[in-house]
Amino acid sequence: MGIALIENGARFTSSWSSSTRSLLAVRTLATLTAAALLTFGAAACGSDDDPTETGGASESSEAAEIPGGADPEAVQVIDDWSRTLSEGDLEGAADYFAVPSIAQNGTPPLDLDSRDDVIAFNETLPCGAELIEATEEDRFIVATFELSDRPGGSCGPGAGGEAKTAFVIEDGEIAEWRRAADAPIAEPSGGGPIV
Repeated sequence: MGIALIENGARFTSSWSSSTRSLLAVRTLATLTAAALLTFGAAACGSDDDPTETGGASESSEAAEIPGGADPEAVQVIDDWSRTLSEGDLEGAADYFAVPSIAQNGTPPLDLDSRDDVIAFNETLPCGAELIEATEEDRFIVATFELSDRPGGSCGPGAGGEAKTAFVIEDGEIAEWRRAADAPIAEPSGGGPIV
């Protein structure tokens, strides 16, 4: 079983071959922006913390208290990013991403090759959110958020709902941000897509 990701409105598992995923990564950031405005983005409640700092003891203990058993350091990065974005601080939220990194929010995986790309991606996320669970599946930290409105966004009817995002955290930064299906699905015997 793999984590179910969402691409162009279809669900697929992360077990696709790297060559297949690479072919999908040729889409542009404009495609991401258009698709993201039509889907719920996962973000969370914010702070102005510098991502290079470890944060205060209360923040570290808050991340450690997030249910799900995921790596506390990775959970801290996700929680800090989502809190910052929820305050509407797009540049601060971008500080939590590696450059380059990969983003996928109902689209094929897209390369974020510059800080401007990362800021633009964060801007497309219409909701703020509170991190309520973080589990580990393979190389991903799967974060579940309760969605809310945020400054500069328009969550609309998504507020109060839940959304999942699969993260890869490397060296204290978000290397991959991928919208995940709300419920895990079994991988087909052939390892191909599930629609």
